Amino acid sequence: MADMMTETPTTPTEGRTSSEAAVTNLLSSSDGAANDPTTGNLQQQREVQQRERFAATVDEGKSADDAKPAEDAKPDGPPETYEFKAPEGKEYDAAVLEPFAEAAREANLTQDAAQKILDRMAPALAARQQEQVTAVRTGWLESSRMDKEFGGERLQENLSAAKRALDSYAAPEFRKLLDDTGLGNHPEVIRMLVRVGKSMNEDSFVSGGAAFKGARDLAAKLYPNTPS
Repeated sequence: MADMMTETPTTPTEGRTSSEAAVTNLLSSSDGAANDPTTGNLQQQREVQQRERFAATVDEGKSADDAKPAEDAKPDGPPETYEFKAPEGKEYDAAVLEPFAEAAREANLTQDAAQKILDRMAPALAARQQEQVTAVRTGWLESSRMDKEFGGERLQENLSAAKRALDSYAAPEFRKLLDDTGLGNHPEVIRMLVRVGKSMNEDSFVSGGAAFKGARDLAAKLYPNTPS
């Protein structure tokens, strides 16, 4: 009886089959890993590493796509030939466009970039050109007013003679040319017209056929290609 009381108790697995004991041990191991903080931390670290590797793979794919040139992308740099468009009603001077195109090519500008720069420069260039033209015409006018032959105090009288020559011999196209270019103020043009006008005035004192002959000879000098 005493031996029975002091007999060592059996473990929970004793008396069970081997399969039952294996299942029990597996469950015990799983419960222990779930409750072990060290095991939980390792699992979280693995998940974080997996997410980081996935994100890195995605970024590498995007970088590779960005590195591929677009099939429809236009190459940077100047075209073979620049084709500049002027604003409506305006024209660009070829003498200005040629050096500008050369400078744009040296700067490796595209067609669009060069056109934008030209569009911004055009108003300033036009204004500057107009200033220069005005200055030249003003200089002609001042020189004519002070000319020793027809200027000074006798300017108005001589201009009347020049106008008489224009009215008698100048075609409308020639008068328009003088107005458009400002050459009507040029000293040499006025000098020529004054001399013609005075010659006409002198011929008016000759009577009969001699007056007609003088006018005809003057016309032949002004327009040598005109048939008599």
